[in-house]
Amino acid sequence: MISNLNKISLFNKALISIFLGCLIIVTIFFGLLEKQLNKKLPLQHAQLLTIKKGSSVASFAKLLVNKGWLANRFWLRSYARLNPDKVKIKAGTYQIVPDITLSALLEHVSTGKEYQFSVTFIEGSTFKEWLGALQQQPNLSHRLSTLSVEEIAKRLTIEQSNPEGWFFPETYAFTQGTPAIDVLKRAHLAMQQKLAELWQQRAKGLPYKNSYEALIMASIIEKETGYLAEQPLIASVFINRIAKKMRLQTDPTVIYGLGERYQGDITRAHLREKTAYNTYRINGLPPTPIAMPGISAIEAALNPAISEYFYFVSQGDGKHVFSKTLTEHNIAVRKFLARQRNKK
Repeated sequence: MISNLNKISLFNKALISIFLGCLIIVTIFFGLLEKQLNKKLPLQHAQLLTIKKGSSVASFAKLLVNKGWLANRFWLRSYARLNPDKVKIKAGTYQIVPDITLSALLEHVSTGKEYQFSVTFIEGSTFKEWLGALQQQPNLSHRLSTLSVEEIAKRLTIEQSNPEGWFFPETYAFTQGTPAIDVLKRAHLAMQQKLAELWQQRAKGLPYKNSYEALIMASIIEKETGYLAEQPLIASVFINRIAKKMRLQTDPTVIYGLGERYQGDITRAHLREKTAYNTYRINGLPPTPIAMPGISAIEAALNPAISEYFYFVSQGDGKHVFSKTLTEHNIAVRKFLARQRNKK
């Protein structure tokens, strides 16, 4: 008969064997888990990953499996059960780059730092063009198409029913699902701040009743020349004309007033037509800006060059010829027309 001592010894050996077996299994499990966490996901190029609100670890794991990034959900769900504090899935859209590991992915989507999309608005673009650019952004939440221009202006607390000019042109970043009007709010706030700051630094003796009139002038300067070094001189011409009670006679305002009717050429009939924006027919400034001016155009409107010029005409290379008298201007115009004929 086996003694009680031998029985205890066998039992202990069995327990040790079971313990060692379990230890080996646990060690292998955690080793495999570590390997899966540090395994690079099979991405060939950067991709966007959108996690919906209310997503659980299980649904997140299923999403990765459906994308082909994981073979199964087992390892991710196991890791989440063992480390719930390290797997906090936050809704949003994230950019996932090649060679990222599952561990790094989990850390990334736990930060809540979403991918930033962007939209760029250039100087001299109009509000209509801005609306078109926003409408083409699939990652924005679009509700602007249901609103009229006047309704948009009201929502942004802009006094004028036509908000033209009240948005600062630059690049704006946004996350997935941002309302389009939020981008306009930021652009409007930026323009208000920059205009207010530059208004305080304006030259003395300017013919503006308020900063809004300076914004109108800046928009005209912006549309007249893309050569930044010329903008203060362009501004001086308009300031000089206003001082002499001469009409501005600037083509960009006529074009803006024509709207959809403008087809690329200004006719004599267009110049004779009296619209609120035809500065060949009205005195002073048009009622609103005609585009979104950039910082340099606003600076030029508020700190114009000092000159004796009253006229300017294009010389065909993006720059202009400036004249003090109508006679000089007419000569410059004839030279410009001759150059244009020679090109043809």
